[in-house]
Amino acid sequence: MQVSSPTAAGVVLASGAGTRVGSATNKVFLPVAGRRVVSWAIEAMARPAEVGVLVLVVRPQDHDHVQWVLDRELDHLDIEIVHGGQTRQESELHALRHLASRIDEGSIDIVLIHDAARPLPSASLIGGVVHTAREHGGAVPGMRDDTLRRVNEDGSMLDGPLPEGLIRVQTPQGFRARPLLEAYESAAREDFVGTDTASCMEKYSDLPVHWIAGEGTNIKITYPDDVVLAEQLLAELNSQN
Repeated sequence: MQVSSPTAAGVVLASGAGTRVGSATNKVFLPVAGRRVVSWAIEAMARPAEVGVLVLVVRPQDHDHVQWVLDRELDHLDIEIVHGGQTRQESELHALRHLASRIDEGSIDIVLIHDAARPLPSASLIGGVVHTAREHGGAVPGMRDDTLRRVNEDGSMLDGPLPEGLIRVQTPQGFRARPLLEAYESAAREDFVGTDTASCMEKYSDLPVHWIAGEGTNIKITYPDDVVLAEQLLAELNSQN
């Protein structure tokens, strides 16, 4: 019997509130360029051939919004739904535990963690994260930023330059699946909460994590102006297809 090659799982996190965008509705369910933000994000994750499993992590109270998107915009995709936790890290852990049996048997070798509020990652970026994670163990996309400055609590500028080599981190972040699951279980036992997926891996795994170049269009919708920019970028993208 022929055994199929392992595949990557794409986990899309949509379980945050997203209040800073100025909407009473979870921002990932806002309409942008004719579709919901989360719909764009999942479609992006589904495009690369390297991704064979799609997981959407949501809040239970968003059930009606989720079902609407699944029925109206994503009915052509096989999407597994997982309920998130109180924190981003707990939501990621729920997704990893959902995938655990397939990770253990080796059918899933890479897990990508992506913010639903980022609707515009390209297929080449996602594929690059998968390939780099398979080669090195982990991959994080990011943009170099020489405009960052350090300030203290009252907002005044502090003297001295920031260290060189800083990047503005993006998602999806990708890691070998088994070490990722083990790291998150270790973090749960110690009640550690990191800032993102890579921070948890840095503390609980020796897996090398490599930076790859991110994309200027891979924006995260956080504030009202971001919705306008995403609308413009997606409209431009659609006109090219």
